Amino acid sequence: MQQLTIIKVGGKIVEEPDTLAALIADFARIPGLKLLVHGGGRSATRLATQLGIEQKMVDGRRITDADTLRIVTMVYGGLVNKNIVTSLQAEGINAIGLTGADMDIIRSHRRPAGEIDYGFVGDVDRVDAQAIARLLDAGLVPVIAPLSHDGHGSMLNTNADTIASEVARALAPLFDTTLTFCFEKPGVLTDENDDTSVIKKIDRATYQQLRDRNIIAGGMIPKLDNAFKALNSGVKEVIITKADAIAVPGSGTVICN
Repeated sequence: MQQLTIIKVGGKIVEEPDTLAALIADFARIPGLKLLVHGGGRSATRLATQLGIEQKMVDGRRITDADTLRIVTMVYGGLVNKNIVTSLQAEGINAIGLTGADMDIIRSHRRPAGEIDYGFVGDVDRVDAQAIARLLDAGLVPVIAPLSHDGHGSMLNTNADTIASEVARALAPLFDTTLTFCFEKPGVLTDENDDTSVIKKIDRATYQQLRDRNIIAGGMIPKLDNAFKALNSGVKEVIITKADAIAVPGSGTVICN
Protein backbone atom coordinates (compact mmCIF):
# COMPACT_ATOMS: atom_id res chain seq x y z
CA MET A 1 0.00 0.00 0.00
CA GLN A 2 1.07 3.56 -0.67
CA GLN A 3 1.66 5.80 2.33
CA LEU A 4 -0.86 8.59 2.93
CA THR A 5 -0.46 11.39 5.49
CA ILE A 6 -3.56 13.32 6.55
CA ILE A 7 -2.92 16.58 8.40
CA LYS A 8 -5.68 18.35 10.28
CA VAL A 9 -4.80 21.92 11.20
CA GLY A 10 -6.80 24.47 13.18
CA GLY A 11 -8.02 27.76 11.81
CA LYS A 12 -5.73 29.82 14.04
CA ILE A 13 -2.68 28.42 12.23
CA VAL A 14 -3.94 28.80 8.65
CA GLU A 15 -5.47 32.25 9.20
CA GLU A 16 -2.22 34.08 10.03
CA PRO A 17 0.28 34.70 7.18
CA ASP A 18 3.40 33.78 9.21
CA THR A 19 2.07 30.55 10.68
CA LEU A 20 0.47 29.57 7.35
CA ALA A 21 3.80 30.07 5.53
CA ALA A 22 5.60 27.92 8.11
CA LEU A 23 2.92 25.22 7.87
CA ILE A 24 3.13 25.11 4.07
CA ALA A 25 6.93 24.80 4.17
CA ASP A 26 6.71 21.90 6.66
CA PHE A 27 3.83 20.26 4.78
CA ALA A 28 5.88 20.36 1.57
CA ARG A 29 8.59 18.28 3.30
CA ILE A 30 6.25 15.38 4.07
CA PRO A 31 6.98 12.54 1.66
CA GLY A 32 4.41 10.53 -0.25
CA LEU A 33 0.71 11.17 -0.76
CA LYS A 34 -0.86 13.76 1.50
CA LEU A 35 -4.10 15.56 2.27
CA LEU A 36 -4.94 18.55 4.45
CA VAL A 37 -8.11 19.32 6.44
CA HIS A 38 -8.46 22.81 7.92
CA GLY A 39 -10.59 24.93 10.21
CA GLY A 40 -11.26 28.67 10.03
CA GLY A 41 -13.51 29.69 12.91
CA ARG A 42 -11.77 32.93 13.84
CA SER A 43 -12.06 34.30 10.30
CA ALA A 44 -15.76 33.36 10.23
CA THR A 45 -16.36 35.17 13.51
CA ARG A 46 -14.43 38.22 12.29
CA LEU A 47 -16.44 38.48 9.04
CA ALA A 48 -19.74 37.93 10.84
CA THR A 49 -18.89 40.77 13.23
CA GLN A 50 -18.02 43.06 10.32
CA LEU A 51 -21.38 42.24 8.70
CA GLY A 52 -23.29 42.70 11.95
CA ILE A 53 -24.36 39.05 12.19
CA GLU A 54 -24.45 37.90 15.81
CA GLN A 55 -22.56 34.69 16.53
CA LYS A 56 -23.92 32.33 19.17
CA MET A 57 -21.62 29.78 20.79
CA VAL A 58 -22.47 26.97 23.22
CA ASP A 59 -19.51 25.29 24.96
CA GLY A 60 -17.26 26.57 22.21
CA ARG A 61 -19.49 25.23 19.43
CA ARG A 62 -20.99 27.56 16.86
CA ILE A 63 -24.76 27.75 16.39
CA THR A 64 -25.09 27.75 12.59
CA ASP A 65 -28.26 29.59 11.61
CA ALA A 66 -29.01 30.46 7.96
CA ASP A 67 -26.96 33.68 8.00
CA THR A 68 -24.03 32.01 9.72
CA LEU A 69 -24.14 29.15 7.22
CA ARG A 70 -23.59 31.67 4.43
CA ILE A 71 -20.66 33.14 6.38
CA VAL A 72 -18.91 29.82 7.04
CA THR A 73 -19.46 28.69 3.45
CA MET A 74 -17.79 31.86 2.19
CA VAL A 75 -14.95 31.74 4.70
CA TYR A 76 -14.20 28.01 4.99
CA GLY A 77 -14.91 27.02 1.39
CA GLY A 78 -13.64 30.28 -0.08
CA LEU A 79 -11.21 32.60 1.69
CA VAL A 80 -9.36 30.19 4.00
CA ASN A 81 -9.40 27.23 1.63
CA LYS A 82 -8.15 29.20 -1.36
CA ASN A 83 -5.45 30.95 0.67
CA ILE A 84 -4.08 27.52 1.55
CA VAL A 85 -4.37 26.25 -2.04
CA THR A 86 -2.58 29.27 -3.51
CA SER A 87 0.16 28.99 -0.87
CA LEU A 88 0.66 25.30 -1.72
CA GLN A 89 0.73 26.07 -5.44
CA ALA A 90 3.47 28.64 -4.75
CA GLU A 91 5.51 25.78 -3.23
CA GLY A 92 5.02 23.66 -6.33
CA ILE A 93 2.36 21.45 -4.71
CA ASN A 94 -0.58 20.81 -7.03
CA ALA A 95 -3.38 21.32 -4.52
CA ILE A 96 -7.12 21.25 -5.09
CA GLY A 97 -9.56 22.88 -2.66
CA LEU A 98 -12.74 21.01 -1.79
CA THR A 99 -15.81 21.04 0.39
CA GLY A 100 -17.79 17.89 1.05
CA ALA A 101 -20.20 18.89 -1.73
CA ASP A 102 -17.47 18.86 -4.40
CA MET A 103 -17.48 15.47 -6.14
CA ASP A 104 -19.97 14.48 -3.39
CA ILE A 105 -17.01 13.44 -1.23
CA ILE A 106 -18.64 13.93 2.20
CA ARG A 107 -22.37 13.39 2.70
CA SER A 108 -23.96 14.24 6.06
CA HIS A 109 -27.32 14.67 7.71
CA ARG A 110 -28.39 17.71 9.69
CA ARG A 111 -27.96 17.04 13.40
CA PRO A 112 -31.40 16.66 15.01
CA ALA A 113 -32.32 19.39 17.49
CA GLY A 114 -32.11 18.23 21.08
CA GLU A 115 -31.70 20.37 24.15
CA ILE A 116 -29.66 22.61 21.87
CA ASP A 117 -30.42 23.20 18.20
CA TYR A 118 -27.07 23.69 16.51
CA GLY A 119 -28.76 24.63 13.23
CA PHE A 120 -27.13 23.72 9.92
CA VAL A 121 -24.53 21.38 11.43
CA GLY A 122 -23.75 18.06 9.78
CA ASP A 123 -22.96 14.63 11.22
CA VAL A 124 -21.07 12.60 8.63
CA ASP A 125 -22.82 9.62 7.01
CA ARG A 126 -20.30 8.64 4.36
CA VAL A 127 -17.05 9.63 2.67
CA ASP A 128 -16.43 8.72 -0.98
CA ALA A 129 -12.95 7.23 -0.57
CA GLN A 130 -12.72 6.23 -4.25
CA ALA A 131 -13.29 9.81 -5.41
CA ILE A 132 -10.57 11.14 -3.08
CA ALA A 133 -8.26 8.28 -4.09
CA ARG A 134 -8.63 9.25 -7.75
CA LEU A 135 -7.40 12.75 -6.93
CA LEU A 136 -4.45 11.39 -4.95
CA ASP A 137 -3.57 8.93 -7.71
CA ALA A 138 -3.64 11.83 -10.20
CA GLY A 139 -0.93 13.59 -8.18
CA LEU A 140 -3.23 16.15 -6.58
CA VAL A 141 -3.20 17.21 -2.93
CA PRO A 142 -6.77 17.65 -1.62
CA VAL A 143 -7.36 20.53 0.80
CA ILE A 144 -10.70 19.91 2.50
CA ALA A 145 -12.75 22.62 4.23
CA PRO A 146 -14.94 21.76 7.25
CA LEU A 147 -18.14 21.71 5.20
CA SER A 148 -20.26 18.74 4.11
CA HIS A 149 -23.65 18.52 2.39
CA ASP A 150 -26.88 16.57 2.75
CA GLY A 151 -27.47 15.62 -0.90
CA HIS A 152 -30.65 17.72 -0.96
CA GLY A 153 -29.13 21.12 -1.65
CA SER A 154 -27.95 22.16 1.80
CA MET A 155 -24.37 22.77 2.87
CA LEU A 156 -23.66 21.82 6.49
CA ASN A 157 -21.06 23.17 8.90
CA THR A 158 -19.07 20.15 10.11
CA ASN A 159 -16.41 19.78 12.79
CA ALA A 160 -12.94 19.71 11.16
CA ASP A 161 -11.57 17.05 13.55
CA THR A 162 -14.52 14.83 12.65
CA ILE A 163 -13.99 15.37 8.92
CA ALA A 164 -10.29 14.48 9.25
CA SER A 165 -11.10 11.34 11.24
CA GLU A 166 -13.89 10.22 8.88
CA VAL A 167 -11.73 10.82 5.78
CA ALA A 168 -8.88 8.85 7.38
CA ARG A 169 -11.22 5.98 8.27
CA ALA A 170 -12.60 5.85 4.73
CA LEU A 171 -9.14 5.87 3.11
CA ALA A 172 -7.53 3.38 5.51
CA PRO A 173 -8.48 0.30 3.42
CA LEU A 174 -6.86 1.90 0.35
CA PHE A 175 -3.70 3.48 1.80
CA ASP A 176 -1.24 3.07 4.65
CA THR A 177 -2.79 6.02 6.49
CA THR A 178 -1.38 8.27 9.21
CA LEU A 179 -3.58 10.98 10.73
CA THR A 180 -1.99 13.98 12.47
CA PHE A 181 -3.97 16.50 14.51
CA CYS A 182 -2.12 19.83 14.87
CA PHE A 183 -2.74 22.42 17.53
CA GLU A 184 -0.90 25.00 19.63
CA LYS A 185 0.75 22.58 22.07
CA PRO A 186 3.54 20.06 21.27
CA GLY A 187 1.33 17.09 22.17
CA VAL A 188 -0.93 15.86 24.97
CA LEU A 189 0.53 17.26 28.20
CA THR A 190 0.44 16.07 31.81
CA ASP A 191 0.65 19.76 32.78
CA GLU A 192 -0.98 22.23 30.41
CA ASN A 193 1.39 24.95 31.62
CA ASP A 194 4.53 22.91 30.90
CA ASP A 195 5.22 22.28 27.20
CA THR A 196 7.95 19.79 28.12
CA SER A 197 5.43 17.45 29.80
CA VAL A 198 4.45 15.68 26.57
CA ILE A 199 2.98 12.19 26.96
CA LYS A 200 4.74 10.24 24.21
CA LYS A 201 2.20 7.44 23.85
CA ILE A 202 -1.42 6.97 24.91
CA ASP A 203 -3.35 3.71 24.62
CA ARG A 204 -6.96 3.16 25.69
CA ALA A 205 -6.11 2.20 29.26
CA THR A 206 -3.86 5.23 29.70
CA TYR A 207 -6.51 7.46 28.15
CA GLN A 208 -9.10 6.35 30.69
CA GLN A 209 -6.67 6.84 33.58
CA LEU A 210 -5.81 10.36 32.38
CA ARG A 211 -9.50 11.22 31.99
CA ASP A 212 -10.25 9.93 35.48
CA ARG A 213 -7.46 12.18 36.84
CA ASN A 214 -8.81 15.12 34.78
CA ILE A 215 -5.46 15.49 32.99
CA ILE A 216 -7.28 15.01 29.70
CA ALA A 217 -10.40 17.17 29.64
CA GLY A 218 -12.35 19.69 27.58
CA GLY A 219 -11.62 19.91 23.86
CA MET A 220 -8.96 17.20 23.99
CA ILE A 221 -11.59 14.52 24.74
CA PRO A 222 -13.39 14.61 21.34
CA LYS A 223 -10.00 14.83 19.62
CA LEU A 224 -8.86 11.60 21.28
CA ASP A 225 -12.25 9.94 20.77
CA ASN A 226 -11.88 10.66 17.05
CA ALA A 227 -8.34 9.27 17.17
CA PHE A 228 -9.39 5.92 18.65
CA LYS A 229 -12.32 5.72 16.24
CA ALA A 230 -9.86 6.14 13.35
CA LEU A 231 -7.53 3.46 14.75
CA ASN A 232 -10.44 1.04 15.05
CA SER A 233 -11.09 1.49 11.32
CA GLY A 234 -7.57 0.58 10.27
CA VAL A 235 -5.75 3.92 10.38
CA LYS A 236 -2.13 2.97 11.03
CA GLU A 237 -1.18 5.79 13.38
CA VAL A 238 -2.68 8.91 14.94
CA ILE A 239 -0.39 11.69 16.16
CA ILE A 240 -1.20 14.86 18.11
CA THR A 241 1.50 17.49 17.80
CA LYS A 242 2.33 21.14 17.24
CA ALA A 243 1.91 22.46 13.70
CA ASP A 244 5.60 23.29 13.33
CA ALA A 245 6.52 19.65 14.07
CA ILE A 246 4.45 17.83 11.44
CA ALA A 247 7.56 16.90 9.43
CA VAL A 248 9.62 15.92 12.50
CA PRO A 249 9.69 12.14 13.13
CA GLY A 250 8.90 11.16 16.71
CA SER A 251 7.32 14.47 17.69
CA GLY A 252 4.13 14.84 19.69
CA THR A 253 1.91 12.18 21.21
CA VAL A 254 1.22 8.89 19.43
CA ILE A 255 -2.26 7.43 20.00
CA CYS A 256 -2.42 3.64 19.81
CA ASN A 257 -4.87 0.85 20.61
